[in-house]
Amino acid sequence: MSARRPRPLAALPDWNVVVSVHERGFAWARRFLAEFGIVGDTEFHNVLVMKVASPEEFLAAMGRRWKEEQKTSAHISRIVPATVAFDFDTIEEFETKARDAVASLAPLLAGRKFHVRMHRRGLKGVLSSQQEERLLDDALLEALARAGTGDGVRFDDADAVIDVETLGHRAGLALWTREDLERYPFLKAE
Repeated sequence: MSARRPRPLAALPDWNVVVSVHERGFAWARRFLAEFGIVGDTEFHNVLVMKVASPEEFLAAMGRRWKEEQKTSAHISRIVPATVAFDFDTIEEFETKARDAVASLAPLLAGRKFHVRMHRRGLKGVLSSQQEERLLDDALLEALARAGTGDGVRFDDADAVIDVETLGHRAGLALWTREDLERYPFLKAE
């Protein structure tokens, strides 16, 4: 694939991957990531976004390249594909869309211990990561209880983590199993 130029966040409004880059790693990371999709800059310190055709295929390809490319962990701290992404204008809209998104994951969490981890960028003082994590944990527990398949929230040695990433007024989320987190060390969902 040919390299693509990074675009500002406004020009890449439909991102579905968030990348945290180490200091002085931007130029290398942009070139490396451009092999997989469109790369865009953001207004947030050390954060790039991407648009990839398939988050699942990107995850598998990145897993292979992460092992092959010794420099990746020196330049890139974290890569998080989002299997669900959405825009929001208000906190209420974020909460409604996020609750719906995590509720759709409930069947995958039957009989498992899990927790929600949120990484918020922007909206400081408006959107509270800890408050939203609790709200989404509770929404999942309710969905699991209705289905009669619940287990519970567990922070140590969880079977799964629901990772929520926000950049301003856009959010992306994905569910990672313990096996995913071991297989793909760049997820760092904890």
